[in-house]
Amino acid sequence: MKDILDAIQSDATSADIAALPLPESYRAITVRKDETEMFAGLATRDKDPRKSIHLDEVALPELGPGEALVAVMASSVNYNSVWTSIFEPMSTFGFLERYGKVSELTKRHDLPYHIIGSDLAGVVLRTGPGVNAWHPGDEVVAHCLSVELESSDGHNDTMLDPEQRIWGFETNFGGLAEVALVKSNQLMPKPDHLSWEEAAAPGLVNSTAYRQLVSRNGAQMKQGDNVLIWGASGGLGSYATQFALAGGATPICVVSSEQKAEIARKMGAELIIDRSAEDYRFWKDEHTQDVKEWKRFGKRIRELTGGEDVDIVFEHPGRETFGASVYVTRKGGTIVTCASTSGYEHVYDNRYLWMSLKRIIGSHFANYREAWEANRLIAKGKIHPTLSKVYSLEETGQAAYDVHRNLHQGKVGVLCLAPEEGLGVRDHELRAQHVDAINRFRNI
Repeated sequence: MKDILDAIQSDATSADIAALPLPESYRAITVRKDETEMFAGLATRDKDPRKSIHLDEVALPELGPGEALVAVMASSVNYNSVWTSIFEPMSTFGFLERYGKVSELTKRHDLPYHIIGSDLAGVVLRTGPGVNAWHPGDEVVAHCLSVELESSDGHNDTMLDPEQRIWGFETNFGGLAEVALVKSNQLMPKPDHLSWEEAAAPGLVNSTAYRQLVSRNGAQMKQGDNVLIWGASGGLGSYATQFALAGGATPICVVSSEQKAEIARKMGAELIIDRSAEDYRFWKDEHTQDVKEWKRFGKRIRELTGGEDVDIVFEHPGRETFGASVYVTRKGGTIVTCASTSGYEHVYDNRYLWMSLKRIIGSHFANYREAWEANRLIAKGKIHPTLSKVYSLEETGQAAYDVHRNLHQGKVGVLCLAPEEGLGVRDHELRAQHVDAINRFRNI
């Protein structure tokens, strides 16, 4: 790997990169199949990713048609890596086993270890047969949609492909490693004004927020919309807040501390609800929600908006907030949901949905076009990374623990091959124009 890193840092040509011998093995973050029961009987909060995440030496996978091997300079931790590490809501080895049955080639993914990670920024090392758009030496980021596209169902929206998977979560050979295996239609140009770790941070969450809010497959946000954003300073919410502001909408940012409220202000948001300070308790007990608290929350929103309800709710906490989200949405409004970090069983009063003609839209990651458009906005300096802290590959377990315990802001990055932060910047002029915005999560 040293020769590969040296070549990348010396700005080697495409031919030089292509001529480098590939290593037989590389370092990667894994979870192990024989440890899937290690947290049995523990509450979710007590499951510790530092115990299940390993840094292993693994064999280089075979390169297939339509695929690319990428030298990973940096990656990041998403909530799906936390789920993988604590084996919730199920072990990901079931995903790998099912994928392994699709074809002879996909058998590679069914291993006793799972290399995780759904983001990367790096350099193409090799491409397989049928790849024409990408070449060794190309600096890239990768989105995490893996599709086979042998069914007609996926050709209108690739997220509807029956064989749609999230790379590094439902497939093997993910981005928290020195080398990653991706399909070539996951690749996008690395934004030139960003460092490796900054470029790796937006991928999954930025694309998810774009589809959820902006795309015709999501809420189709428009100018003037009031958008309620849960967790507005977090990995998803920080991009949703930026999209709302950039698109002429008004974000109402829900956060859980004054520190997180300050982050929202730094992004340009003005309407902020600190749910901890205002002590909203949407559940009386494990089984009963409190309608009075929904009403108090809705009243607070109208105080901030000048009497208006929200047009769109950007939902991802799930069980804890979903009943309130449905209640506070205006008549004819939209609740768009992409996750359930507080629980998958959503409970809401359907009278407030059907009698007020509201809509619930399920949104999951993004198709290639949506991911490309989201990355293009990053590359043009319209949307910025929300990177708050960077860990070494050896510290990935701690990074996942911090995300699991909500000890982080925005996104946390992981250096893979990159020996230090700040490398990989090509367009210094564009960076200088946006450096304060790029670093705003680092300066909290």
